[in-house]
Amino acid sequence: MAYLLLSVAIVCEVAATSLLPRAAGFTVLVPSLLVLAGYALSFVLLAQVVKTVPVAVAYAIWSAAGTAAVAAIGAAFLGQSLSGWQVAGLALVVAGVVLLQLGGSSPH
Repeated sequence: MAYLLLSVAIVCEVAATSLLPRAAGFTVLVPSLLVLAGYALSFVLLAQVVKTVPVAVAYAIWSAAGTAAVAAIGAAFLGQSLSGWQVAGLALVVAGVVLLQLGGSSPH
């Protein structure tokens, strides 16, 4: 259940971030409200996730998946390009999350 909540938190964060250009510096009401609601819901869900998933792992997955998804959305829909270096950097971020997950939980 925690990873389902984490997935929803990621979707909310990615949607909110993707709407930032439309909020135009928080000068356009509806997109601004959607951005704020998306971030708020994302953080509420993330707070629930860290009750059962180590915070380092949950936050790493949340931030890495969000970063990769926003980069892909920017490239696919917002006319932003990704250089080879940027793609390599995203791959390293994902590799770091995998290593955190493989490392398991440390004893308390």
